Amino acid sequence: MKSIQHPSGINPRLVAKVVARRGRLHAYETLDPTKTALIVIDLMTASMEADDNCRSLVPNINAMANELRGAGGVVAWVIAAPSSQDNPRLAAIVGKERIKLFADQSRASDPRSQLWHDLDARKGDIHVTKQGHSAFYPGKCDLPDLLAEKAIDTILITGTVTNVCCESSARDAVQLHYRVVMVSDALAGHAFGLHEASLATFYRIFGDVRPTAEILELISNADDG
Repeated sequence: MKSIQHPSGINPRLVAKVVARRGRLHAYETLDPTKTALIVIDLMTASMEADDNCRSLVPNINAMANELRGAGGVVAWVIAAPSSQDNPRLAAIVGKERIKLFADQSRASDPRSQLWHDLDARKGDIHVTKQGHSAFYPGKCDLPDLLAEKAIDTILITGTVTNVCCESSARDAVQLHYRVVMVSDALAGHAFGLHEASLATFYRIFGDVRPTAEILELISNADDG
């Protein structure tokens, strides 16, 4: 089977199978910036202070936000809503101490709940909170309704954690019939290859995966057209 290199480093054997099935490397070869939204998930101060990988995402996210706004697109910043410590299901999974940490860090009065100061978030952008993992799960976040008002059909997923809230949001957005792209170098995941595994699975069956440079090129090419 021919080896095909994916710009985000997805396993060539998997890429070859996908290309053989659909006849091209990328599911979505173009985008309309005026119908596209950059979704930035959970880049609060708590996440950024705890992980160098999260802080490294800022230049790429700011670059895409600036280009997309300039081309008539939408930028949406999603943070965690204040969480309750009274959740026996979650306590059974992550433990009571972790639940308390989540609750403390998501309180509006706690500076750790705010967007990281170096992110280029603006008043004209969408600013929402989500309850739970996904920004697109019905009834848990206002984001889908706000995007529907703007006739958005394409979603660019960025933020943290790749294999938890970002992947959950991406998959739910697919179920709502959006064209979804996970931006590989604007996402940060857990260790042990979980970031890579999430991107490979998403590319194989749910949507598309591209690096920031290609997203910027798609926006620019659409604008030139």
